[in-house]
Amino acid sequence: MDALAKAKEFESKADRKLKGWGLFGNKYEDTVELLQQAANHYKVAKSWDKAANCFIRVAEMHVKLDNRYEAATSYVDAAKCYMKNKPQDAINALNTATNIFLEMGKLSIAAKHFKDVGELYEKEEKWQEAMESYEKAADFYQGEEVTSSANQCKLKVAQFASQLELYPKAIEVYETVAKDSMGNNLLKYSVKGYLLSAGLCHLCSADHIAIQNAIERYEDLDPTFSNTREHKFLKDLAEAIEQEDVEKFTDVVKEFDSMTRLDGWKTTMLLRAKNAMKAKIDEDDDLT
Repeated sequence: MDALAKAKEFESKADRKLKGWGLFGNKYEDTVELLQQAANHYKVAKSWDKAANCFIRVAEMHVKLDNRYEAATSYVDAAKCYMKNKPQDAINALNTATNIFLEMGKLSIAAKHFKDVGELYEKEEKWQEAMESYEKAADFYQGEEVTSSANQCKLKVAQFASQLELYPKAIEVYETVAKDSMGNNLLKYSVKGYLLSAGLCHLCSADHIAIQNAIERYEDLDPTFSNTREHKFLKDLAEAIEQEDVEKFTDVVKEFDSMTRLDGWKTTMLLRAKNAMKAKIDEDDDLT
């Protein structure tokens, strides 16, 4: 008998058991076991939706039995199956699981699954929802003092905030992570990158005074920053904006990119900054 046929047989047995008579606890416990077997065989058969549905039923049985932890993990198992082709159903199952974990005080586990939800929204390019999910994950990781994971999630929050043009929020997060990393010898080397990201968000405003003030703050925050390529890059870009020199801005970007390849996010921010500068130049021309 193949896996799919076995899965259907176990599910049928579970349905019969559920409809039959028996002691409350035993009836549901036996049904859980059968549905678990059905779900596992559906997984082997790569029948992901049916496997997920069985895991959901297992979770519901555990809720009736007041097995909260087992219920939550079954919702997570369902989500893993839904991830194959039904991301929104996966998100719904994970949200149900996280609610149960939060009620139980399992904050680190809840944080992990908020992060999972963020990743699913990210794949769907739903930046607002992704940002909110990563922010929840960061908060709970921070509360449990899992600093490394909290910072990873915070950086995702900053990334999506900047994509949504919520620059003050993105800047605040990048600067916070930079400050938090200064006291850690393993993380200190990353500070210049966080400060560069914050600086690029500042550039999108085309306000050269605000940019210069930010650079001065970063010099105070990290005494080594002044000697980095990232610092020179920001200073040169700020100077180009102050001089309203689009050609100089472009040359500065090309020079930096030739030594340190710019990723997609930085390229997007720089393009926005360049467009903001052009718009400011046009505005100034209109006033003269």
